[in-house]
Amino acid sequence: MERRVATAGDPVESQCTRCKALLNHTIIAMVAGKVARVKCNTCGSEHNHRPVKEAKVAAVKGAKAEKVIKAPSTRAKAVKAPAISDEAVWEELIRPLDPDLAVPYSMDGKFRINSLLTHPTFGIGMISSSQSGKIEVVFKAGRKLLRSAC
Repeated sequence: MERRVATAGDPVESQCTRCKALLNHTIIAMVAGKVARVKCNTCGSEHNHRPVKEAKVAAVKGAKAEKVIKAPSTRAKAVKAPAISDEAVWEELIRPLDPDLAVPYSMDGKFRINSLLTHPTFGIGMISSSQSGKIEVVFKAGRKLLRSAC
């Protein structure tokens, strides 16, 4: 029996990039005697040929496969520093200051860095930075970016 060489228009199995499955395709293009592009017979998409992956042979026929024991990793694992909560940062910033001196917040107000302000929703906070019409304020609930006249 003679084996026929595949040509354009012949069916071939390929991994479809759209269907994400091994399906029948039609060969569209060949390069140097190998299948290059295919068209999925199920969804109609055209893509490069992704041939069927053959199972890797672990051992020669008739011989027992040896177990592979993986050595423990010698790479050092990165240790993350414990995160400091926004509430803890807020408590440290507010502690030396008098909350009675907090200025009420308004969008048209001008504020200085490291001063206290009181917000109707977020409560008392300390201004940590100021830039182009906005101020960053550290509240107990976290950092907020608020509008100001600067």
